[in-house]
Amino acid sequence: MFTELNSILNTSPDSFTQGEFILVSDRRSDASFLIHHFLSFYLRARCKVCFLGLVQSFSHYSAVSQRLGVSLTQAKEKGQLVFMEGLKESLSILIPQESNTESPALGFLRDPAVGLQSLYEFVRSSVIGPGGAEEGAEEWGPPVLLVDDLSVLLSLGVSAGAVLDFSHYCRATVCSQPQGNMVMLLRCDGEGEETVGDDEGLEWLLKGLTHQCSLSLHVQGLPTGYCRDIHGQVEVCWRRRRGDGQHTQNQIFQYKVHDKGASFFARGTSSAVL
Repeated sequence: MFTELNSILNTSPDSFTQGEFILVSDRRSDASFLIHHFLSFYLRARCKVCFLGLVQSFSHYSAVSQRLGVSLTQAKEKGQLVFMEGLKESLSILIPQESNTESPALGFLRDPAVGLQSLYEFVRSSVIGPGGAEEGAEEWGPPVLLVDDLSVLLSLGVSAGAVLDFSHYCRATVCSQPQGNMVMLLRCDGEGEETVGDDEGLEWLLKGLTHQCSLSLHVQGLPTGYCRDIHGQVEVCWRRRRGDGQHTQNQIFQYKVHDKGASFFARGTSSAVL
């Protein structure tokens, strides 16, 4: 959990805005450190977290979270964390064996054209549950959905339209009635002008998700190139709906990732450039 980022976003595990869709994106950089932050943040806030790990393994996130002072294993055992390990679950479909139980959530791997309804049903059942808490079970705060890279779905043949539908239904399920939060990562490699087909490109998907979200954090490399003491910059954009329309506020910060966190500072204020 990054204290300086919490200060920028005016939030904390004890007091945070509910009903938010937070979009994390990157270009020529790696924004995954922000996913680690939000995972530890919402677990500390005692939220019920559903994590769709489409890229990295549970052990990877567990090792990083341990350095941030959070145990994912304990969170899973207590029922606070539901982690779908996409790499592992996909093997039951791509390499079927008698001993494997096929994951219905990843049924789109057999036929991408069917869309992501089965994956949505997994999310809905994970955050909403069958109804009624078991006797003696811990009660958790509002639900949270985290997805570590939506662009993977495009590379697997799912259309950008289906991904947008998936995010829309997840937002309605997680953010509206239960007033939970949703954090999705989209990797946007390339120069920003290239697309993969008319409606299939990352840029088209990025625009659609940006329209849906209430807060976006876009991570990119420094315009001046590599710097040992500054790893990149993040553009933070708040989108708030008011009576006369949508208002946006943008701020750009530079950052440096450490072994146990990250530092954020206004452009030009790092000791490396003073």
